[in-house]
Amino acid sequence: MNSPIPVVLSIAGSDSSGGAGLQADLKTFAAFGVHGVSVVTAVTAQNTSRVEAVFTLPAHQIVAQLRAVLADTPVTAIKLGMLGNVECVRVVIDCLREHHFAHVILDPVMIATSGDRLLGQAGVDLLRNELLPLTSIITPNILEAECLLDRRLHSQADMLAAAQELRGLGCAAVLLKGAHMAGTEVEDWYVDANHSLCFRHPRLQIEGHGTGCTLASALAAGLALGHSAELAARNAIDYVQAGLKSAIHPGKGSAVLGNFRSNQGRFTNTSADQDPSAKTTS
Repeated sequence: MNSPIPVVLSIAGSDSSGGAGLQADLKTFAAFGVHGVSVVTAVTAQNTSRVEAVFTLPAHQIVAQLRAVLADTPVTAIKLGMLGNVECVRVVIDCLREHHFAHVILDPVMIATSGDRLLGQAGVDLLRNELLPLTSIITPNILEAECLLDRRLHSQADMLAAAQELRGLGCAAVLLKGAHMAGTEVEDWYVDANHSLCFRHPRLQIEGHGTGCTLASALAAGLALGHSAELAARNAIDYVQAGLKSAIHPGKGSAVLGNFRSNQGRFTNTSADQDPSAKTTS
């Protein structure tokens, strides 16, 4: 019998510190009450302070994992994380073109929190030109948006235009994360074909490890549960904020998000009108 629980597939790298990558994805899926399956793209030697080494799996091994999972399991949503190199990006593009998944969330992992480059220029170009048009929502931070747009973003005022420009590259929607911008508040912009929505929340004085992975995974889980994109985005942001507030410090570097259950992503606020931290623009 097929499982009555939605299944979400993470295609991403492994994080030996346990705070990001596949490890964070699977923890987040479990917290939202969906079943997580995974395809490992790369094995990293990293801790909460830095990435020390990266081994990207051969393309044929990534293909073998995809075939094994997809032949057996009905996947409702996909979360894409670290893809590692141009060959892996190509494998993912071919898979998406073959299977036509309902929800594809792309966290464009190109630069580690420590500043280490995780995807070469050829991979970035392929991601921009061919993978973005196959995605439902892309979730870049400011540095990743700058890399994709090949220009600097100088202020929070630049973010809406940047999110709209990113959507113009072909993806259905953009959730642009603003934590890298200065200010006492953080603005995250969600933009799709119909409207733009800004989520504001106080800046927490903590540096978290794996926040981007967790946000994208929570977003994918929400969509798999049948939530609208706007509600899934709001719940994902709330989930990361709660995780930062309960963060732990297992190592000497960045904090790791705390573990808790999200009640399957069902939070009190269910619309922008009820949420004082969100506003809609035309």
